[in-house]
Amino acid sequence: MPQDSYLVGLIGSGIGPSLSPALHEREADRQGLRYLYRLIDLDTLGAAPAAVGDLVRAARDLGFDGLNITHPCKQLVVEHLDELSPQAEALGAVNTVVFDGGRAVGHNTDVTGFAASFARGLPDAPLERVVQLGAGGAGAAVAHAGLTLGAGRVTVVDALADRAAGLADSLNRHFGAGRAAAATPDLLPSLLARADGVVHATPTGMAAHPGLPFPAELLRPGLWVAEVVYRPLETELLRTARALGCATLDGGGMAVFQAADAFRLFTGREPDSARMLADIAELAGAAGARN
Repeated sequence: MPQDSYLVGLIGSGIGPSLSPALHEREADRQGLRYLYRLIDLDTLGAAPAAVGDLVRAARDLGFDGLNITHPCKQLVVEHLDELSPQAEALGAVNTVVFDGGRAVGHNTDVTGFAASFARGLPDAPLERVVQLGAGGAGAAVAHAGLTLGAGRVTVVDALADRAAGLADSLNRHFGAGRAAAATPDLLPSLLARADGVVHATPTGMAAHPGLPFPAELLRPGLWVAEVVYRPLETELLRTARALGCATLDGGGMAVFQAADAFRLFTGREPDSARMLADIAELAGAAGARN
Protein backbone atom coordinates (compact mmCIF):
# COMPACT_ATOMS: atom_id res chain seq x y z
CA MET A 1 0.00 0.00 0.00
CA PRO A 2 1.46 3.42 -0.92
CA GLN A 3 2.77 5.54 1.91
CA ASP A 4 0.42 8.42 2.75
CA SER A 5 2.18 9.98 5.76
CA TYR A 6 5.50 11.87 5.61
CA LEU A 7 7.80 13.65 8.03
CA VAL A 8 10.37 15.95 6.44
CA GLY A 9 12.38 18.95 7.54
CA LEU A 10 14.73 21.79 6.64
CA ILE A 11 18.20 22.26 8.17
CA GLY A 12 19.75 25.72 7.93
CA SER A 13 20.53 28.97 9.70
CA GLY A 14 17.95 31.70 10.25
CA ILE A 15 15.23 29.74 8.45
CA GLY A 16 12.26 30.93 10.53
CA PRO A 17 10.78 32.94 7.62
CA SER A 18 11.15 30.07 5.11
CA LEU A 19 8.13 29.42 2.89
CA SER A 20 9.18 25.80 2.25
CA PRO A 21 6.93 24.29 4.96
CA ALA A 22 3.82 25.98 3.55
CA LEU A 23 4.76 25.15 -0.07
CA HIS A 24 5.20 21.44 0.70
CA GLU A 25 2.29 21.08 3.11
CA ARG A 26 -0.21 22.87 0.86
CA GLU A 27 0.61 20.60 -2.07
CA ALA A 28 0.47 17.53 0.17
CA ASP A 29 -2.94 18.58 1.51
CA ARG A 30 -4.29 18.84 -2.02
CA GLN A 31 -3.05 15.31 -2.68
CA GLY A 32 -4.63 13.93 0.47
CA LEU A 33 -1.36 13.24 2.26
CA ARG A 34 -0.45 13.66 5.92
CA TYR A 35 2.73 15.68 5.59
CA LEU A 36 4.61 17.45 8.36
CA TYR A 37 7.46 19.78 7.40
CA ARG A 38 9.59 20.89 10.36
CA LEU A 39 12.26 23.60 10.61
CA ILE A 40 15.58 22.57 12.19
CA ASP A 41 17.18 25.98 12.70
CA LEU A 42 20.83 26.05 13.72
CA ASP A 43 20.35 29.48 15.29
CA THR A 44 17.47 28.30 17.45
CA LEU A 45 19.45 25.21 18.48
CA GLY A 46 22.61 27.21 19.14
CA ALA A 47 24.42 24.75 16.86
CA ALA A 48 27.32 25.36 14.49
CA PRO A 49 26.99 24.52 10.78
CA ALA A 50 29.37 21.59 11.35
CA ALA A 51 26.59 19.94 13.41
CA VAL A 52 24.69 19.17 10.19
CA GLY A 53 26.01 15.58 10.16
CA ASP A 54 24.69 14.90 13.65
CA LEU A 55 21.34 16.47 12.75
CA VAL A 56 20.99 14.35 9.59
CA ARG A 57 21.73 11.17 11.58
CA ALA A 58 19.25 12.19 14.30
CA ALA A 59 16.53 12.87 11.72
CA ARG A 60 17.13 9.47 10.11
CA ASP A 61 16.97 7.72 13.48
CA LEU A 62 13.79 9.60 14.42
CA GLY A 63 11.99 8.35 11.31
CA PHE A 64 12.14 11.36 9.00
CA ASP A 65 11.54 10.53 5.34
CA GLY A 66 13.84 13.26 4.09
CA LEU A 67 15.35 16.71 4.60
CA ASN A 68 15.98 19.86 2.69
CA ILE A 69 19.33 21.52 3.36
CA THR A 70 20.01 25.23 3.00
CA HIS A 71 22.64 27.86 3.84
CA PRO A 72 25.20 27.34 5.30
CA CYS A 73 25.12 23.53 5.12
CA LYS A 74 24.70 22.58 1.45
CA GLN A 75 28.38 21.76 1.00
CA LEU A 76 29.14 20.70 4.57
CA VAL A 77 26.49 17.96 4.52
CA VAL A 78 28.06 16.08 1.61
CA GLU A 79 30.63 14.15 3.66
CA HIS A 80 27.90 12.86 5.99
CA LEU A 81 25.82 11.11 3.32
CA ASP A 82 25.94 7.52 2.09
CA GLU A 83 25.35 8.28 -1.58
CA LEU A 84 25.05 11.24 -3.95
CA SER A 85 23.07 11.64 -7.15
CA PRO A 86 25.31 12.38 -10.15
CA GLN A 87 24.23 16.03 -10.15
CA ALA A 88 24.91 16.51 -6.44
CA GLU A 89 28.30 14.82 -6.84
CA ALA A 90 29.20 17.12 -9.74
CA LEU A 91 28.25 20.18 -7.69
CA GLY A 92 29.64 19.13 -4.34
CA ALA A 93 26.44 20.57 -2.85
CA VAL A 94 23.22 19.00 -1.62
CA ASN A 95 19.86 20.62 -0.89
CA THR A 96 17.73 17.47 -0.57
CA VAL A 97 18.40 14.28 1.42
CA VAL A 98 16.18 11.21 1.05
CA PHE A 99 16.32 8.44 3.64
CA ASP A 100 16.11 5.12 1.84
CA GLY A 101 16.34 1.96 3.91
CA GLY A 102 18.54 3.63 6.50
CA ARG A 103 20.78 5.22 3.85
CA ALA A 104 21.01 8.99 3.41
CA VAL A 105 21.04 9.87 -0.31
CA GLY A 106 21.88 13.43 -1.38
CA HIS A 107 20.33 15.25 -4.35
CA ASN A 108 20.43 18.80 -5.70
CA THR A 109 17.12 20.17 -6.92
CA ASP A 110 18.44 23.76 -7.03
CA VAL A 111 19.96 23.00 -10.45
CA THR A 112 16.78 21.67 -12.01
CA GLY A 113 14.72 24.29 -10.13
CA PHE A 114 16.65 27.24 -11.53
CA ALA A 115 16.81 25.73 -15.03
CA ALA A 116 13.03 25.22 -15.11
CA SER A 117 12.36 28.71 -13.78
CA PHE A 118 14.74 30.35 -16.27
CA ALA A 119 13.33 28.43 -19.24
CA ARG A 120 9.83 29.50 -18.19
CA GLY A 121 10.54 33.13 -17.29
CA LEU A 122 13.31 34.19 -19.69
CA PRO A 123 12.91 31.75 -22.59
CA ASP A 124 14.51 33.96 -25.25
CA ALA A 125 17.30 35.49 -23.18
CA PRO A 126 20.73 35.54 -24.88
CA LEU A 127 23.27 33.41 -23.02
CA GLU A 128 26.60 33.99 -24.72
CA ARG A 129 28.14 35.98 -21.84
CA VAL A 130 26.67 35.54 -18.35
CA VAL A 131 27.97 37.14 -15.15
CA GLN A 132 27.06 35.47 -11.88
CA LEU A 133 27.44 36.98 -8.42
CA GLY A 134 28.00 34.37 -5.71
CA ALA A 135 29.90 31.09 -5.63
CA GLY A 136 28.36 29.37 -2.60
CA GLY A 137 26.04 26.37 -2.61
CA ALA A 138 23.25 28.17 -4.49
CA GLY A 139 25.82 29.74 -6.81
CA ALA A 140 27.24 26.37 -7.76
CA ALA A 141 23.75 25.13 -8.62
CA VAL A 142 22.68 28.07 -10.76
CA ALA A 143 26.02 28.17 -12.61
CA HIS A 144 25.58 24.49 -13.50
CA ALA A 145 22.01 25.23 -14.56
CA GLY A 146 23.11 28.14 -16.75
CA LEU A 147 25.73 26.08 -18.56
CA THR A 148 23.28 23.20 -18.92
CA LEU A 149 20.85 25.65 -20.56
CA GLY A 150 23.54 26.52 -23.09
CA ALA A 151 25.35 29.56 -21.70
CA GLY A 152 28.52 30.16 -23.70
CA ARG A 153 30.58 31.39 -20.78
CA VAL A 154 29.77 32.08 -17.13
CA THR A 155 32.02 34.44 -15.17
CA VAL A 156 31.68 33.81 -11.44
CA VAL A 157 32.23 36.84 -9.21
CA ASP A 158 32.71 36.41 -5.48
CA ALA A 159 34.33 38.44 -2.72
CA LEU A 160 36.18 35.24 -1.80
CA ALA A 161 38.53 34.83 -4.75
CA ASP A 162 39.43 31.23 -3.90
CA ARG A 163 35.77 30.22 -3.80
CA ALA A 164 35.09 31.78 -7.21
CA ALA A 165 38.18 30.12 -8.68
CA GLY A 166 37.23 26.75 -7.22
CA LEU A 167 33.74 26.91 -8.73
CA ALA A 168 35.08 28.03 -12.11
CA ASP A 169 37.59 25.16 -12.14
CA SER A 170 34.84 22.68 -11.27
CA LEU A 171 32.59 24.04 -14.03
CA ASN A 172 35.37 23.82 -16.61
CA ARG A 173 36.08 20.21 -15.65
CA HIS A 174 32.42 19.33 -16.01
CA PHE A 175 31.43 21.38 -19.09
CA GLY A 176 34.73 21.86 -20.91
CA ALA A 177 37.65 24.28 -20.79
CA GLY A 178 36.81 27.94 -21.23
CA ARG A 179 33.12 27.68 -20.26
CA ALA A 180 33.70 29.40 -16.92
CA ALA A 181 35.98 32.01 -15.39
CA ALA A 182 36.44 33.62 -11.99
CA ALA A 183 36.63 37.32 -11.19
CA THR A 184 36.62 39.70 -8.24
CA PRO A 185 33.93 42.35 -7.60
CA ASP A 186 36.18 45.23 -8.72
CA LEU A 187 35.89 43.89 -12.29
CA LEU A 188 32.08 44.08 -12.34
CA PRO A 189 31.88 47.38 -14.28
CA SER A 190 33.76 45.99 -17.27
CA LEU A 191 32.14 42.55 -17.04
CA LEU A 192 28.57 43.85 -16.91
CA ALA A 193 29.23 46.31 -19.75
CA ARG A 194 29.82 43.32 -22.05
CA ALA A 195 27.41 40.79 -20.53
CA ASP A 196 24.10 39.53 -21.88
CA GLY A 197 22.76 38.99 -18.39
CA VAL A 198 23.53 38.70 -14.70
CA VAL A 199 22.49 36.04 -12.19
CA HIS A 200 22.44 37.14 -8.55
CA ALA A 201 23.13 34.32 -6.06
CA THR A 202 24.14 36.06 -2.81
CA PRO A 203 21.97 36.86 0.25
CA THR A 204 21.91 40.61 -0.56
CA GLY A 205 18.34 41.73 -1.06
CA MET A 206 16.82 39.26 1.40
CA ALA A 207 14.60 40.74 4.09
CA ALA A 208 17.48 40.44 6.58
CA HIS A 209 20.09 41.76 4.10
CA PRO A 210 18.44 44.64 2.19
CA GLY A 211 20.15 46.62 -0.52
CA LEU A 212 21.78 46.22 -3.92
CA PRO A 213 24.61 43.73 -4.58
CA PHE A 214 26.35 46.24 -6.88
CA PRO A 215 25.89 49.90 -7.87
CA ALA A 216 22.69 50.61 -9.80
CA GLU A 217 24.61 52.49 -12.49
CA LEU A 218 26.08 49.17 -13.70
CA LEU A 219 22.60 48.12 -14.89
CA ARG A 220 21.48 49.06 -18.40
CA PRO A 221 18.57 48.31 -20.75
CA GLY A 222 19.17 45.09 -22.66
CA LEU A 223 20.80 43.35 -19.70
CA TRP A 224 18.62 40.60 -18.24
CA VAL A 225 18.69 40.08 -14.46
CA ALA A 226 17.85 36.78 -12.72
CA GLU A 227 17.47 36.64 -8.95
CA VAL A 228 17.80 33.68 -6.56
CA VAL A 229 16.39 35.51 -3.50
CA TYR A 230 12.63 34.99 -3.15
CA ARG A 231 11.84 36.78 0.10
CA PRO A 232 10.90 39.36 -0.99
CA LEU A 233 9.91 38.33 -4.51
CA GLU A 234 10.74 41.84 -5.72
CA THR A 235 14.19 42.66 -4.41
CA GLU A 236 15.72 46.11 -4.74
CA LEU A 237 17.87 44.71 -7.57
CA LEU A 238 14.84 43.54 -9.55
CA ARG A 239 12.89 46.73 -8.89
CA THR A 240 15.81 48.88 -10.04
CA ALA A 241 16.51 46.69 -13.09
CA ARG A 242 12.86 46.64 -14.18
CA ALA A 243 12.64 50.43 -13.94
CA LEU A 244 15.58 50.63 -16.34
CA GLY A 245 13.89 48.34 -18.85
CA CYS A 246 15.80 45.13 -18.07
CA ALA A 247 14.06 41.76 -18.48
CA THR A 248 13.93 40.21 -15.01
CA LEU A 249 13.32 36.87 -13.29
CA ASP A 250 12.45 36.69 -9.60
CA GLY A 251 13.54 33.89 -7.28
CA GLY A 252 10.04 32.52 -6.76
CA GLY A 253 10.18 30.15 -9.72
CA MET A 254 13.41 28.55 -8.55
CA ALA A 255 11.96 28.17 -5.03
CA VAL A 256 8.86 26.46 -6.42
CA PHE A 257 10.52 24.16 -8.95
CA GLN A 258 13.23 23.01 -6.51
CA ALA A 259 10.50 22.37 -3.92
CA ALA A 260 8.41 20.46 -6.47
CA ASP A 261 11.41 18.29 -7.37
CA ALA A 262 12.12 17.65 -3.67
CA PHE A 263 8.45 16.79 -3.06
CA ARG A 264 8.65 14.25 -5.88
CA LEU A 265 11.81 12.71 -4.36
CA PHE A 266 10.25 12.52 -0.89
CA THR A 267 6.87 11.09 -1.94
CA GLY A 268 7.21 9.57 -5.40
CA ARG A 269 4.16 11.62 -6.37
CA GLU A 270 3.84 14.25 -9.08
CA PRO A 271 3.38 17.80 -7.70
CA ASP A 272 1.38 20.46 -9.52
CA SER A 273 3.96 23.21 -10.05
CA ALA A 274 1.35 25.63 -11.44
CA ARG A 275 -0.57 25.45 -8.17
CA MET A 276 2.68 25.87 -6.24
CA LEU A 277 3.59 28.98 -8.26
CA ALA A 278 0.25 30.47 -7.25
CA ASP A 279 1.01 29.47 -3.64
CA ILE A 280 4.35 31.25 -3.53
CA ALA A 281 2.92 34.44 -5.01
CA GLU A 282 0.27 34.43 -2.27
CA LEU A 283 2.64 33.40 0.53
CA ALA A 284 5.39 35.85 -0.41
CA GLY A 285 2.85 38.64 -0.78
CA ALA A 286 1.43 37.93 2.67
CA ALA A 287 4.93 37.77 4.14
CA GLY A 288 5.85 41.05 2.50
CA ALA A 289 2.74 42.70 3.97
CA ARG A 290 3.80 41.58 7.47
CA ASN A 291 7.39 42.84 7.13
